[in-house]
Amino acid sequence: MSSNPFRQARFLTSAHRIDQLPRDEGVEVAFAGRSNAGKSSALNAICDQQSLARTSKTPGRTQLLNVFPIGEDGQARLIDLPGYGYAKVPEAMRDHWRGVIDAYLRTRRSLCGLVLVMDARHPLKDFDRQMLGFAAASGRESHCLLTKADKLSRGEAARTLQQVRKELDLLAHGATAQLFSSLARSGLDEARTRVGDWLGLGSG
Repeated sequence: MSSNPFRQARFLTSAHRIDQLPRDEGVEVAFAGRSNAGKSSALNAICDQQSLARTSKTPGRTQLLNVFPIGEDGQARLIDLPGYGYAKVPEAMRDHWRGVIDAYLRTRRSLCGLVLVMDARHPLKDFDRQMLGFAAASGRESHCLLTKADKLSRGEAARTLQQVRKELDLLAHGATAQLFSSLARSGLDEARTRVGDWLGLGSG
């Protein structure tokens, strides 16, 4: 994208339950991922903002659905879903998050796509597969960001991407994947184009 509409993203609210989200209209894209996959860093990099989404050295800080509208009318939104898979979170809270994420993916009419953030060194864990299954079952498109790609050699990264794409064909036909690094700022244009197309923001 020659100009980045995601720079207009702003924090609106945090929701503990689905009924606390903005009215179910317009279009929104959800970001999901394991607690240590770099989801907040990816959101900040895509939006070219340093602290839009909270990053922390302690995984599991995203404990609510955080809403980031883009532009004044709020009809295009990014939704940051609770990070999952972090062992130190109490079981009751994990169950609550799982229920909220499941209900959100099944019932939210304005949801048009899911960005699944995975550490390129540890892709497609059990919950990643579950999320892809949820999205496919509800007719949502999915795009996988293989983050921290800078930690892999070029050859390793290419092989990982090829393997993930092969598995996606079996798990969730139509799902796409790319390499991404918020640190090296690589893969940003591809990610912005994909999410921008879903939200109707254009691609440049």
